[in-house]
Amino acid sequence: MRELSGARVVILGLGRQGTALARWLIRQGARVTVSDRQPAERLQGFLQTLEGLPIRYVLGDHPLSLLEDCDLLCLSGGVPLDIPIVQEAIRRGIPITNDAQLFLERCRGWTAGITGSSGKTTTTSLVGAMCQAAGFRTWVGGNIGNPLIEFVEEIGSEDRVVLELSSFQLEIMTVSPRVAAVLNITPNHLDRHKTMEAYIAAKQRILDFQDVEDIAVLGYDDPNARAMAAAVRGRLRFFSREREVARGAFVREGALFLRLGSDAWPICRVDEVRLRGRHNLWNVLAAAVVAGSLGVDLGAIRETATTFSGVPHRLELVREVRGVRYVNDSIATTPERVRVALEAFEEPLVLLAGGRDKQLPWDEAARTIARRVRVLICFGEMGDRIAEAVRAARAGMGESALERVERVGTLEEAVAVAAQLARPGEVVLLSPGGTSYDAYRDFEERGAHFRQLVEALG
Repeated sequence: MRELSGARVVILGLGRQGTALARWLIRQGARVTVSDRQPAERLQGFLQTLEGLPIRYVLGDHPLSLLEDCDLLCLSGGVPLDIPIVQEAIRRGIPITNDAQLFLERCRGWTAGITGSSGKTTTTSLVGAMCQAAGFRTWVGGNIGNPLIEFVEEIGSEDRVVLELSSFQLEIMTVSPRVAAVLNITPNHLDRHKTMEAYIAAKQRILDFQDVEDIAVLGYDDPNARAMAAAVRGRLRFFSREREVARGAFVREGALFLRLGSDAWPICRVDEVRLRGRHNLWNVLAAAVVAGSLGVDLGAIRETATTFSGVPHRLELVREVRGVRYVNDSIATTPERVRVALEAFEEPLVLLAGGRDKQLPWDEAARTIARRVRVLICFGEMGDRIAEAVRAARAGMGESALERVERVGTLEEAVAVAAQLARPGEVVLLSPGGTSYDAYRDFEERGAHFRQLVEALG
């Protein structure tokens, strides 16, 4: 581990991760500079949390002069590797790290890391709940909740630590958790990683630094995740909804089973899982394997599987208004996530989709929309692209549920139009398929705004 006392550290990105890392680095005795491309007036909330600390700020740009006085460069998750200052740091041989790397290097507890294109937040939350139900002192964080770097000194050797890890974090990391799970890999973040090969390689880094005693958990039903078995250095476990696996979790005769040794033990019946949607069976199965690998007993796994009802912004029921249910799935920032969300409902749907484009293919999701959605309301920067993709899909189909496509500018307008067009017994679903960055700080802020708009409906 690098000695940080007296080190000159530059943090790029003053967000949730950057502010937590800055506070921790100051406590380690580092000399901290924080740089963000946004001006000070747009960062007031973050700046206030660091008020009074001896931090130098360079805002509005990332000048190369920052590297003249830099022993260590720390990247927040939103900072890409191809920007000039990062490329110049690499050329100069300046070490590059992030809060997750620094945390895992120092954490004494039992660590589990979870990544995937979809389901990782729900699975991470499930594993955390299972560990808590088993009586372990549990820490949940990483790409969700609070960055845990600020608490690393408090974590004991018998504590359980569950981290959601994104491809942005993993692509520069050189350390792996004790239990590493890859749920699935479908096209995502290609605006950042450029190719699927680079995206897959970033995800695989969660496995690349394990040793023979560590445990890898892979989604068997996803070809890209299953293919990573060849890279596993330690003990391999799978989870599957489609077939019985030798080690891991699976579905058999309408029930979920966990087999970590020679015997398969029933977790619960499929119809006892509270989370909505068949895709959530994968999340529960994955969580069972990860939690079991952390020493969680079957009773705690069963209790959580049958009581856990979800996390905010993930198929979250907000309210029922005049017989219409409004559901917040703001976390759905890819076409694949939209498709999965639509398959979770049998009711007629009014879909709110839009945001900022991630340059991902919409063909399959567009066909599902045309087949499952009665009214499509498109908003935000990519609204026209979604509308055009769905119209093209509908034109190539025989039967279609889609009756009309509306184009509006904002989420507020989308909710207002949905309230006019939705019928009793239908579901108004916010499942955008794009990022929130055209109008919001993150998907959570977008989901919170959706909640407010729905609560204000008469």
